[in-house]
Amino acid sequence: MQNQKVTFENSTGHTLSGVLDLPADTPVAYALFAHCFTCSKNLKAAGNIARALNDAGIAVLRFDFTGLGQSEGAFADTNFSSNVDDLLAATRFLDQAYEAPAILVGHSLGGTAVLQAASQIPSAVAIATIGSPSEPAHVARMFAGSEDTLRERGEATVNLGGRPFLMKQQFLDDLGTQDLRASTGALRKALLIMHAPLDTIVEIDNASELFASAKHPKSFVSLDNADHLLSREADSRYAGEVLASWASRYLPDQEPSDALQAADGEVVARTKLGGFRTEVRLGRHDVVADEPRSVGGTDLGPTPYDLLSAALATCTSMTLRMYANHKGLSLESATVRVEHDKIHAEDCEDCESGSGKIDEFRRTISLEGDLTDEVRRRMLEIADRCPVHRSLHGEIKVRSKLAQA
Repeated sequence: MQNQKVTFENSTGHTLSGVLDLPADTPVAYALFAHCFTCSKNLKAAGNIARALNDAGIAVLRFDFTGLGQSEGAFADTNFSSNVDDLLAATRFLDQAYEAPAILVGHSLGGTAVLQAASQIPSAVAIATIGSPSEPAHVARMFAGSEDTLRERGEATVNLGGRPFLMKQQFLDDLGTQDLRASTGALRKALLIMHAPLDTIVEIDNASELFASAKHPKSFVSLDNADHLLSREADSRYAGEVLASWASRYLPDQEPSDALQAADGEVVARTKLGGFRTEVRLGRHDVVADEPRSVGGTDLGPTPYDLLSAALATCTSMTLRMYANHKGLSLESATVRVEHDKIHAEDCEDCESGSGKIDEFRRTISLEGDLTDEVRRRMLEIADRCPVHRSLHGEIKVRSKLAQA
């Protein structure tokens, strides 16, 4: 996932701060993400959802609403309507600088705002909400105990999520003017509602009301025991993966890909323009290789040396399994950990080379089962008979030629 910091102006002239998460290849579509009430674009769940969408080739713009995060403006002067206006400003930015969003995603009140804004975003074909209220006025419950002060003084400091925020009466007044059920009923776009049954911030009944208000095509996905903020990475990644799969049905058909082909026993790797991300086809199997961000990669897959270490680790564990089966040993599992480094030859006491650097693979083998110490020592010896181990220690020739154009 590649991140680009972006800024754009809203309708009142304030500069809003955003992050554009881009997939490794040309995006198949763009998505606009709206964060939860008083949250920011940097919420961990938002990043995980964006990453899952990127894995499916979808670019994601997530931004801070006015007065939050790194965006300009005073939060006290905002309301639900201004959030909708900010979403429309983000849409204009995407349309002018990249491509208008085909997917709208909103978390909590951000999802409610997305539903209200969707009718004004003709490019959007798929809308998704996550733990969203069925009415904007649901947020007013968070001001319990401060409503009298708001009415009397016109403003009050309210504790939201452990942080103090100055709120004004106009926020509550604006909530009272919204009619989300009518907007949802007139949506005429594909809608996905995701909600956790045990959500204690926005109860599951809200999902039921939204679903009942919407027309088909509409879908509901339970987020099981996730909390409201999807604080567990597994929950936010799952939400993103489900969203990507669901949205793909409503995106334009893509041109047939130039997928790699490889014969049995053949490995083919291809690195395209724009980075180190590399497609790898191993017979009938596909993987992705890459380099860490620290050296200019996007960290979307293992490095070449990771793959080499994996070859040694997997070959070792398979060899031990085969030996145990042949000898009838009660080996429950063989776990092999491999670390690789480049070390100075002069620091190696048992190396033939006396200068330069050499490759060192450190292999740790864990054997589970009812095995004697003698058997364990023997299996350590057997590990060195792994074919990949022998290849690494044997004479190797790499013969290269250019393919005909």
